[in-house]
Amino acid sequence: MAKGHRSKIKRERNEQTNSEKRPSAKLSYARIPVQKACFVLDAIRGKDVETALAVLEYNPRYASGVIKKLLESAIANAENNNSMKRENLYVAECYANEGPTMKRIRARAQGRAYRILKRMSHITVVLDER
Repeated sequence: MAKGHRSKIKRERNEQTNSEKRPSAKLSYARIPVQKACFVLDAIRGKDVETALAVLEYNPRYASGVIKKLLESAIANAENNNSMKRENLYVAECYANEGPTMKRIRARAQGRAYRILKRMSHITVVLDER
């Protein structure tokens, strides 16, 4: 059986897993539906960061501006926190998870009300070195 208190054992286990952590950035509650964010994320997945930034710069979708800002944040995290070189970085993972949905009402004919769903997403970008 393991020695020590349960919280100490968990703390030691978490320190081991966090020591090899890849740099990342997460944007929570982005006012973009997951489906629309995924169109842009699919375009940059697996590319090096310079190419990914160029793709996002000239992509006409609204989500590309938000994801570009998030990617720049992940690059800054890699350079400052993990001492990684910008030239060696690439987008290892990028995904969007569904967030909460705001429900709104739109008035329609004959006293009816239609529901409008304003969807949000949590977007994550994870980088790694080649």
